[in-house]
Amino acid sequence: INAEYMGKKVAAARAEKRRQDLKNREIVRRYYKYKRYYRAEKNDLANKKEHAKLSGNYYVPPEPRVAFVIRIRGIMDVPPKPKKILQLLRLRRIFTGVFVRLNKATLNMLRLVSTYIAWGYPSQKMISKLIYKRGHGKVGNNRKKLDNEVVEKVLKKQKLICIEDVIYQIATCGKHFREVNRFLWPFRMTSPAGGLKPKRKHFIEGGSFGNREEYIDKLMQKMM
Repeated sequence: INAEYMGKKVAAARAEKRRQDLKNREIVRRYYKYKRYYRAEKNDLANKKEHAKLSGNYYVPPEPRVAFVIRIRGIMDVPPKPKKILQLLRLRRIFTGVFVRLNKATLNMLRLVSTYIAWGYPSQKMISKLIYKRGHGKVGNNRKKLDNEVVEKVLKKQKLICIEDVIYQIATCGKHFREVNRFLWPFRMTSPAGGLKPKRKHFIEGGSFGNREEYIDKLMQKMM
């Protein structure tokens, strides 16, 4: 009986090891697949800009589909409507950040709370850095540090098994963006080194609030 039990235990351990090996190989395969995709997108954009320049035109890239939004003001003197919108965006605390899919409705929400937030269009590289460094996921009602096991546990139904899958869905506004973004816990950023510029002035006026487009990368870097 003991020999039979031990035999089953050894066989189960071997099967589990094979399963883990296959999963690890799949994770590596996806990593290089996504890396090739990002490189191809970057090269395609550069080629289009160069072609337009040679033709005497100006290339206008597609409208960004994803923004990163950071709350930069606290709870004092927030009117009910902006307060409700900040709650819907999951920005309940100062210096928390979330990804937002951009459409007519969300752009209108951002406009209504623009004086309380700094936002813009993060690069894939910055999205990756943020998720690896400060990413946490929602497991039940608990906040868990992101790793491949946590991702697979929650997003297995979407066939997402690793952090690179999460980054890809966010960076490309993929078909599982909604599920992935709901899974990600709002990012807890730090107060930026050197402090913020005047919070009640727009970014283009030398302040901090509002849309800073691709310059959001610099703020994200300072708050990590």
